[in-house]
Amino acid sequence: MKFICYPKCTTCQKAKKWLDEKGINYELIDIKEKNPTLAEIKKWYKMSGLPLKKFFNTSGLLYKSMELKDKLKDMTDEEQLKLLASDGMLVKRPILVTDSTILVGFREKDYEEALK
Repeated sequence: MKFICYPKCTTCQKAKKWLDEKGINYELIDIKEKNPTLAEIKKWYKMSGLPLKKFFNTSGLLYKSMELKDKLKDMTDEEQLKLLASDGMLVKRPILVTDSTILVGFREKDYEEALK
C-alpha cells in the first residue's frame, strides 16, 4: 500500500498517525519530492470513481494562484490529468493506494472501511 502525502500537511499528519496507531504497513511517498505520473493519476482516477475535481487541492496556494477554480470547467479531463501530473502541490492529499481502493483526503471512517 502506498501513502502519498506532503509531510507538512496537517491532514496528512493525522492520516499517518492513524495508520501508525493501527499498525498498518505502508510505503510513504512525499508528493513534493516524487510527483505522481500521468499514468498513476489516470489509474487512480479510474479506480476511485470520484469526479476529477476531487483530485485537486482546492485550498492550495498553487491552485489559487493559477485561478483554477474558474479554469477547470473549460478544460478536458485529459488537460486536467496532465495538470495534476505537472505538480504534486496541485494534488489533494493524502492519497492512500491499495490494490483495490483509492482514498483521497483523510476521513477516519473511510480509512476504517477500506482497511478492514
